[in-house]
Amino acid sequence: MAYIEWEDSFSVGVEIFDNEHKKLIEIINRLHLALLMKETDAVMGKTLKDLIDYTITHFAHEEDNMSKTAYPDFFKHKKEHDELIKKVQEYKSQIDSGKTTISLSIMNFLKDWLMSHILGTDMKYKNFFNGQNLN
Repeated sequence: MAYIEWEDSFSVGVEIFDNEHKKLIEIINRLHLALLMKETDAVMGKTLKDLIDYTITHFAHEEDNMSKTAYPDFFKHKKEHDELIKKVQEYKSQIDSGKTTISLSIMNFLKDWLMSHILGTDMKYKNFFNGQNLN
C-alpha cells in the first residue's frame, strides 16, 4: 500500500493542478518506499531533490496562474509555498551535510504538509478557478 493514496476528495477541480498533486504524491511515495527499503543516502537524496525540483515547478505553475487571474489570496498562498520550500531545502542541506538522514518524521512532515495544503489552502481556489482557462 502506498504511503499516500490519491482520493477524489483531494481534487481541486483543476485538472492540471490535480495531475501535479498526483505527481507530488507519487514522488513522496517513492521517497517513503526508498526509506522502507533502506536505500542508500544517494538514492534517497536524489529522490528528495526530485521532490524539491517538482514542488518548485508546481508552485511556480500555480502562482503564475494566480497572478494572471488576480487570485485574491495570492500572496498568502505564495507565502505558504515559500515556507515549505525553505523548510525542505533546510532538510536537504542537513541530509547532504550528514547532520541527519531521511526519517519517518521527515516523511510525516511532508505528508501532513501536502495533505493540509491541498485540502485547506488549495481548496480555497477551487471555486475561483472553476471555468477559467488555465495552463
